[in-house]
Amino acid sequence: MHIRLINPNSTASMTSQALESALRVASAGTRVTAVNPTSSPVSIEGSLDEALAVPDMLHEIRKGEEQGVDAYVIACFDDPGLHAAREVAKGPVIGICQAAVQVAMTISRRFSVVTTLPRSVPIIEDIVQAYGAGHHCRAVRAIDLPVLGLEEDPETAERLLIEAIERAKVEDRAETIILGCAGMSRLCERLTEVTGVPVIDGVTAALKIAEALVGAGYSTSKVNGYNYPRQKGQGTASAHRQCLAVNG
Repeated sequence: MHIRLINPNSTASMTSQALESALRVASAGTRVTAVNPTSSPVSIEGSLDEALAVPDMLHEIRKGEEQGVDAYVIACFDDPGLHAAREVAKGPVIGICQAAVQVAMTISRRFSVVTTLPRSVPIIEDIVQAYGAGHHCRAVRAIDLPVLGLEEDPETAERLLIEAIERAKVEDRAETIILGCAGMSRLCERLTEVTGVPVIDGVTAALKIAEALVGAGYSTSKVNGYNYPRQKGQGTASAHRQCLAVNG
């Protein structure tokens, strides 16, 4: 099977790191490739970044469909454009936040999320709630370090993550920790070892779920909600613009 990992931002080094994490857990016979757009934001740190990144990400999925890709992993913890991606793709599309949450609820009763910037906290809280896991999530904590800072200052990033996880263990009574950024994936095993609590990386969780779904023969339902987008002629768009001009 062929699984395509898509990093929606344009930082190639982050794409390479996520690919390394995915390859560590990929089964024999699974081909994993990774891509990122070149014109999207260098990091996704808010709703505007998400909106700007989604069109290029969907373009990458369309290219994957032409190449026969079996499933996709969206390597951004905000799961940007996830529902739109599922309309485009025949095979499963897995967001790393949803995958991590599902794993956390399977191996523990309560979890906390540790992410990068405070501005990401309400976004992640809303996503977790939308996935039906609000009761299980004890807290979303931020280490107040930009996404690119994970690569620029890895020692500080690791120290801040360890401190946040230790607080979550005591203050949140968290039984597992989810890393709230794909750029943290390389630290997963180290953080588990140091803190003694299971730490979940969404990239590896999503890769294994994608493998399982493809292996079991499941594909994205094309009945109603995730059906392929309707093809619309240029006349429809032109008429809509004219209507707006008249009414405006």
